[in-house]
Amino acid sequence: MLKNPWWVVVGAVLGLLVGNGAIMHFTFGVLLKPIGEEFGWSRGTVSMAMVIGLVCTGLMTPLVGILVDRYGIRRVALPFITLFALIVAAASLTPAVPAVFIAIYGLMGLAAAGQTPLIYSKSIVATFDDRRGLALGIAMAGVGLGVALVPQFAQALIGVVGWRGAYVGLGVITVLFAIPAVAFLVREPDRALAAAAGEAPAVLPGLTGREALKTKYFWLLVVPFFALAMAANGTITHVVPLLTDRGVSPQMATTALSMAGLSLIAGRLLAGWLLDRMFAPYVAVVFIVTPLLGIMLLMSTHDTTMATVATVLMGLGIGAEVDLIAFFISRYLGLRSFGEIYGYLFAIFMLANGVGPFVMGVSFDKAGSYVPVLWVFAGGLVLAAVLILMMGPYVYPSKQDLARRKLAVQEA
Repeated sequence: MLKNPWWVVVGAVLGLLVGNGAIMHFTFGVLLKPIGEEFGWSRGTVSMAMVIGLVCTGLMTPLVGILVDRYGIRRVALPFITLFALIVAAASLTPAVPAVFIAIYGLMGLAAAGQTPLIYSKSIVATFDDRRGLALGIAMAGVGLGVALVPQFAQALIGVVGWRGAYVGLGVITVLFAIPAVAFLVREPDRALAAAAGEAPAVLPGLTGREALKTKYFWLLVVPFFALAMAANGTITHVVPLLTDRGVSPQMATTALSMAGLSLIAGRLLAGWLLDRMFAPYVAVVFIVTPLLGIMLLMSTHDTTMATVATVLMGLGIGAEVDLIAFFISRYLGLRSFGEIYGYLFAIFMLANGVGPFVMGVSFDKAGSYVPVLWVFAGGLVLAAVLILMMGPYVYPSKQDLARRKLAVQEA
């Protein structure tokens, strides 16, 4: 195992490049039209598969978090990643039966729980303290790289071997990137290593999962992250069909999605840098307002350039979600049951990821437009900004913050 802690960050970047978001979620907008056109399915029908897949990921993630807390990262993640890749490749065998396609995505979602940011975040928060925000921001930029590159890869494969071949290619790159990253670079938390060696593990500061569920902090995080995930991810998932409906070529629309991926990278890096320097709720508000502006812009313009700008703003909002969740848990609920608590919040996050694309699809099918649901998303983001400001001071500040407080008391 490499001793430099920043190798953990490198491993997280490589693993999240082909994480559940890049492979299962953000390629869906590229695959949606070809699948629907071949089988004659509506966008709502095709989108239902994504809903089921993301809900299954959300339901399985708390269990994965508990298993990781107990048995360590590699013993849990490596089998899940392998199964996830195999199911993604198996989607190439989909027959012209919607129920089968939906079932495949359900199984894919269950396996995807072992290839979420939970795995990588747990390792990072246990490794870093004072630079935790920056480490999380850089690591989660891997998701942005995935959003920028993987849909383009899928689009290229569709042009050469069709959407079925694209699923096979997505499964292959998952194995090639994620397995080595977890096996050789991601560090096991000391608590898991001590347990494996039969030693008494150090008690990490923080609450148990049951205790966390009884606090105001947990529930003040639920609504904002649900609203942010539903709005940002719901809009981004449909941005390719939304733009092509306005006459933009599929290649240009996919390029706009890739621009969102690049802005996602910028969002994660900026959020991570700010979290080490500013009060986390203030940082969160910035990244809630950003996708709100993107939604308002999408509703008010048909210009291709401005629509691309709106997509970039959405990407900035998505860029901060996952590292914000990890940071908030570590500072308000602690590290004792980080995997379990992260699993609960990520389940809510994934449910929102599923609801967002689905209601977007239903809005188009019923109203012939995405605008009605975009107004709902905007209202949810306003509520999210208000609630996140009610969190209050950190319960588990960094050692650096504690030292500063002690010095301030002595000087007073």
